[in-house]
Amino acid sequence: MPGLPIRAAIASDGAFLADMTVEAATWRAGAVRPRHEVLSSSDHRRYVAGWMRPGDAGFVAESPSGEPVGAAWYRMFPRDEPGFGWIGTGVPELIIGVRPLWRAHGAGRALLQRLDDHARSQGFARISLSVERDNYAVSLYRSEGFAVVRRGIGRDVMAKRLR
Repeated sequence: MPGLPIRAAIASDGAFLADMTVEAATWRAGAVRPRHEVLSSSDHRRYVAGWMRPGDAGFVAESPSGEPVGAAWYRMFPRDEPGFGWIGTGVPELIIGVRPLWRAHGAGRALLQRLDDHARSQGFARISLSVERDNYAVSLYRSEGFAVVRRGIGRDVMAKRLR
């Protein structure tokens, strides 16, 4: 649905970003993994713990009625505690999640573009993400200029040049 309102994420969006982390981790149709199980894993918790720490930035898409339906945000991770999509110091790692009902309606693309523009305006030269190879979002990422920079077992790290 074109024209969904998108706003900057704020500190109180932490719980919603946690929900979107769960969506990102359980993207397959029929995948069921309890929220607490996903978020109790340090691999996933790192993307939302202490949300709005220095260097964090993100955006939230809302339905016409004002309900949050998706989010894209980035975080900086140190070399000794990398995220799934870490490619180097000073490169923000992107996380994106959209509620299933709102997928394939342009919310993810709009969020991705807004976050990329913001990262560029903050002086970042690249942004990265991690995606499972069979995730349908791979085609979205490719169409937005992301390319595989590291292959893993069933999962790839992709990056985009921002300048």
